[in-house]
Amino acid sequence: MAIQRSFVVEAPVDDVFAWFSRPGAFQRLAPPWQPVAIDRETASLRDGTAELSLPAGLRWVSRHDPAGFAEGRRFVDESVAAGPRSALAGRVPWRHTHEFEAVGDDRTLVIDRIETPVPAALLDPMLAYRHRQLAGDLAAHRRASDAGLGRLTVAVSGASGLVGSALTAFLTTGGHRVIRLVRGEPTGPDERRWDTAHPAPDLLQGCDAVVHLAGASIAGRFTEEHKRAVRDSRIEPTRKLSEAAAASGVETFVSASAVGVYGADRGEEVLTEDSGGPEESDFLSGVVADWEDAAHAGADESAGPHGMRVVNIRTGIVQSPAGGTLALLRPLFAAGVGGRLGHGQQWMSWIGLDDLVDVYHRALWDEELSGPVNAVAPAPVRNTAYTKSLARVLRRPALVPVPRFGPALLLGEEGADELALACQHVVPLRLRQAGHRYRHPDLEPALRHLLGKAGARGE
Repeated sequence: MAIQRSFVVEAPVDDVFAWFSRPGAFQRLAPPWQPVAIDRETASLRDGTAELSLPAGLRWVSRHDPAGFAEGRRFVDESVAAGPRSALAGRVPWRHTHEFEAVGDDRTLVIDRIETPVPAALLDPMLAYRHRQLAGDLAAHRRASDAGLGRLTVAVSGASGLVGSALTAFLTTGGHRVIRLVRGEPTGPDERRWDTAHPAPDLLQGCDAVVHLAGASIAGRFTEEHKRAVRDSRIEPTRKLSEAAAASGVETFVSASAVGVYGADRGEEVLTEDSGGPEESDFLSGVVADWEDAAHAGADESAGPHGMRVVNIRTGIVQSPAGGTLALLRPLFAAGVGGRLGHGQQWMSWIGLDDLVDVYHRALWDEELSGPVNAVAPAPVRNTAYTKSLARVLRRPALVPVPRFGPALLLGEEGADELALACQHVVPLRLRQAGHRYRHPDLEPALRHLLGKAGARGE
């Protein structure tokens, strides 16, 4: 049995093929709702091998067929058995031919032809997702190129996290070099050991920019020990890294931040980057304010008009089934036991993972962006609307409200108020002024894309 699907992407055929050939392509195309992990990407579309981890300790091994390779126009991968744990791959025939045809100078017809007994109904959501990802990534890279961005060397801390892994894959498929800052011993030329208290003088040598994502997870019961870990992993490490970046001549320092800077409950107030903090600081607003100040330590050291540009990405509730809030809620809603949190009228300022990646990318090339940038979708929703949308996408009811004591049991009273039940109506004023384009500006289409419930055109 064979299926064939095709679509046209707005990019020259050589650019499309080059994108597929670079590290990170497999990760960018992997549907986040599938229970698989990428252990190894192929090193060559001509004759390389990729490996995936499946549930129950199984592996999927895919090898590229040299006989099917045509530079710039075609490559072929097929499943193989390579040991007992990959026996499933050997028993399920799979041969995937990827073809690329020029349609004019700046458009490419992408053709997927798959020979397998797996029903087309199971493959179509995956292929539709891959097509949207490819089109979105290529469009983002083209906008940056049109704005004058060349190839960068970008140091990234927290590169193995949810946002970091997506961002590094996006950057490498765009032709940029990523240097991963790691706490342990480096395992290759694109990793450097980062001592957070005493960064080495040459840590950032040769880097054009730094994207700083590292920090202890905020999720957890708000004990004094947890709060200390959250604070200590952010303030001084950020200050030291910013100073090291400035000393190395890094031009752009982009640091993670959070909408928690505005305070846990601002009611109906519409919050922009020009809004101040709460009248009475809570734990998260205080930490985030100090975190942002620390990111500017290097800029303060940079004299003159050409000092280091610093951007603070104030992130909302990131949407991905691979982590964060959606990963926690999806199984509950899929089981039909999901519902609103508390009274449900609190505002949720959310953003899809790929749109967040695009914001970090824009911060690297848009020199007009500096200081705080609200990384949220342009259409925040109330919690009741969020839960109804998620239930509708999963075709389940949303009838089981979660009373306040539920999150309080997990996070403590303080954590419940500042995380699960926070009310922040945040809008992306700076991005709106910059004319920024979102892949998924509205919640339900974003959830459909992330959960494999969208049609071929993303409906």
